[in-house]
Amino acid sequence: MAQSITYSTAFHDAPPSVLSALKKDSKLAELWNNLTDIQRNEWACYATTGAKPETREKHVERMVSDMKAGKKTPCCWPGCPHRRPKAAKWFGTKKG
Repeated sequence: MAQSITYSTAFHDAPPSVLSALKKDSKLAELWNNLTDIQRNEWACYATTGAKPETREKHVERMVSDMKAGKKTPCCWPGCPHRRPKAAKWFGTKKG
């Protein structure tokens, strides 16, 4: 039986690229499911940032390697701008 993957986060839903990586690796899916909503949100947002598809692909690859190394959020990244009230005007209203 396939492992259930937590799709939602604090503000974003897990993008298809992240879900694809999680479906390929049950250990990674377990790590993902054990993260908090905010931690999953940071990875989901990080994976979708970047103007070029190649950059977004590299972000997903880094997410996989960093999570397997025990990191719970992206290192050296300012964080999801969608959670900051002052950034809301650029991204619309937050989920919830």
